[in-house]
Parts: sequence; structure tokens; C-alpha cells
Amino acid sequence: MDDKLIYAAPLQGYTDVAWRLAHAGIYGGVDAYFTPFIRVEKGSVRQRDLNNAIQNMPSGIPVIPQIIFGSRDEFIILADTLIDAGATHINLNLGCPFPPQVKHGRGAGALRAALIEEIASIIITRYSFAVFSAKLRLGINSSDEWRPILNILNTIPLDHITLHPRIAAQQYVGECNSEIFDEFLASTSHRVVYNGDIRSVSDIARIGSVHNISVDVMVGRGLLSRPSLALEYRSNEEWCHDKRVSVLRRFHEEIYSTYMTVLCGDQQILQKIKPMWDWLEDEIGHKAWKAIHKATTLRKYESAVADALS
Repeated sequence: MDDKLIYAAPLQGYTDVAWRLAHAGIYGGVDAYFTPFIRVEKGSVRQRDLNNAIQNMPSGIPVIPQIIFGSRDEFIILADTLIDAGATHINLNLGCPFPPQVKHGRGAGALRAALIEEIASIIITRYSFAVFSAKLRLGINSSDEWRPILNILNTIPLDHITLHPRIAAQQYVGECNSEIFDEFLASTSHRVVYNGDIRSVSDIARIGSVHNISVDVMVGRGLLSRPSLALEYRSNEEWCHDKRVSVLRRFHEEIYSTYMTVLCGDQQILQKIKPMWDWLEDEIGHKAWKAIHKATTLRKYESAVADALS
């Protein structure tokens, strides 16, 4: 296999500290983990969000915090807070398609030339010592909305740009726009990372052949539905179903044990652990997947998981 980088995407409600630590320890194969976005709430950053974003991995694999903002003031609060807490690399969320965020000018809603010009100036003059990267979509409702923004992004010394070649209105359905990805790739001075619909080892390999260049990749839902994906690619070995389920059992035990230690009460623990299974229906089957999500007590949950992974 080639030496392309593989990043774990930031996914709100899924890739928290417990998931990242367990994934790095049991699977690995990932070059950096990006945290779910943090935002300004009531003029500051919540301490628990900051704790989740500033977390060292025992393996030394980088953890890169992502921020979402809709104004220069929000950006400065977030950047100052993270840098004061020790962050050296910050990822800009310019692609979140979640309507409440977009409506408030954040995520994909931040793809506004005036705002990006302000952010570019602030990064260059105020944070020249720090590393920034960006993750974006093509636009909100049009696949051309990135065009007036790119020249501005090209003025910022970004480590890379991750592009998910869909518009926000598509959410996660419909085809990724391969042609526009190629056009974006040819138009930017930055290293470009591909994100979108990477579900298998062959998908990772395909990115380079489709775009005629060894493009680094960021994997989101693909790692949730197949946590071994990056490791399989690195080792040039596609795992059989039995092996995937066997290691998945250990993965779940690690995350579940963490939640049992830091959380209290059946409902609080179930609320945190059940999302782990959201994208694993194909792996364990619909009946087992449904039983896990229907469980109302830890005892019922543990029984359902045991059946699913037997």
C-alpha cells in the first residue's frame, strides 16, 4: 500500500475521548484523530468540551481539535482558549451540514467571503505561530459556493484542506462530486484530503486511482461501521467477518468499561454507549441491532450485545 495519511473524522456524538482511546489502542492505523467541533456557548467554551478537545493519546497520535464559529469574535474566543490550553493545531469547521448550525452562519454557513477574509487576517497576524487546517463542503445549496472562498483560503498557511465534495443540503446522501473535487485539487495551493463515502479498503485505494494522485483521506462513518478499516488498509489484509466481530467485542468492552467508570446510572450509560452501534447494523444484523437499541436497562443491553457478538 502507499503511504497516504488516514485521518479519523470528527463526528458529533460518536468520536469522543473514550472512542478515540479505544480505537487507537485496539485498532490503530490512523495518523490523527480530529475531535467533534467545539463552539462558543454564552461567551465561552464549556470546560467539558475543552477537556474532550485537549487530550493526549498514549500512543502519541495527534488529536486535533475542531472549532465551529459564525463570527470573528467566536473564532478568537475559541482559538485563544484552545491555544492557552496547549493546542498547537486547530481545524476550522467550514462544512457542517446540520441545519441549526448552518442557519446561524456556522459550519457550511461560514463559507462567506467577508468572514473568511477576516479569519485569514486574524490567523496571519495573531496566530502565526499556530497550525491551522480546514474542513469544508462545496457550499450550502450550490456546488459553486467554494469558488470565491478558495483564493482567500490560499492566502492562509494551512496545513491542509479536507474537502467533502457534497453540498450541505445533501447531508450525507447522493453522489459525491468527483469532477469538482478534481477541479478543487487543481485550484488550491494546499494539500488536499478527501472525505466522503469511504466504507472499504478498496474505497481508500480507489481515491488515488480516480484522482490520479495519492490523496490523503479522512474517514468518518466508514470507521464507525468498520472500525478496523484503517488497520486493514495499512496491513493490506481485509478481515473476515468473524475476525471483525471478535475484535469488535474487545473494542466495545473497552468503551463500555470507560463509561461504566465515569458515568452513573443505567440511562446515562445507555445514552452514551448506544450510539456506538448506530452504524454497525450491517455487521451484527438488524435483529441484534434492534435489540441493542431497544434495551432499557444495562442488564438487557449486556444480554443483547452478547447475542450480537456471539
